[in-house]
Amino acid sequence: MGVKIQNYLDNSACPKGLFGWIPELTSRLENNWLRWISRNCFGYVCNYQYLYHMKQNNQHFAHYDSPLGGITMASDGKALVGLWFDRQKYFGRAASLTLLETADGAHATGTATKETCPILKQTKEWLDTYFAGRQPSFTPPLHLDGSPFRLAVWQTLLDIPFGQTTTYGEIAHRIACKQGCPTMSAQAVGGAVGHNPIAIIIPCHRVIGADGSLTGYAAGMEKKKWLLELEGRLEG
Repeated sequence: MGVKIQNYLDNSACPKGLFGWIPELTSRLENNWLRWISRNCFGYVCNYQYLYHMKQNNQHFAHYDSPLGGITMASDGKALVGLWFDRQKYFGRAASLTLLETADGAHATGTATKETCPILKQTKEWLDTYFAGRQPSFTPPLHLDGSPFRLAVWQTLLDIPFGQTTTYGEIAHRIACKQGCPTMSAQAVGGAVGHNPIAIIIPCHRVIGADGSLTGYAAGMEKKKWLLELEGRLEG
């Protein structure tokens, strides 16, 4: 695809918090409990921090009605920084509580702001093409906030071709080779995949289990199955 993820921190005044580094620091630990804590407990804190700083930096938001339900899009004006299904695990609920507010500042869960920008219009065009069953010929510029480990995982996801799948173990092997590590935890990769802040465009739905099972998906298994069927990877 040739798309390069640019670290969101390089384009904002948002300092990287301590929690953002914890998943990377624990990614190579053998203790499964520590990996679970990294992926889940600290993951929620990272996501709320990510969304909070987006809000503080005057981001642009819009809502998109897809065949699978509502989607929230977020941009910093220069690139896409978030795309989540409504009620998606990790980001979906956080977005509704942190980002989507009415004009008077009162929280209105599920109500998108009226801001628009060229990046969000471009993202809408991408989604229109994708949900029509065609592979988009372009990708909006992307800015993401994450540890080097998570950014490496998300960049690897971008390299999975339309209509194809890979496994968590294969991604772990690729990153280990690039970083010169003897091994890399597939479970740690799973945590980074699950916390992907830009659904569909960064195709975390194309990652499956080593046995070919669909495994988990932050937006729900039915959505993952639907997306793979749309791409012709599964029979409906």
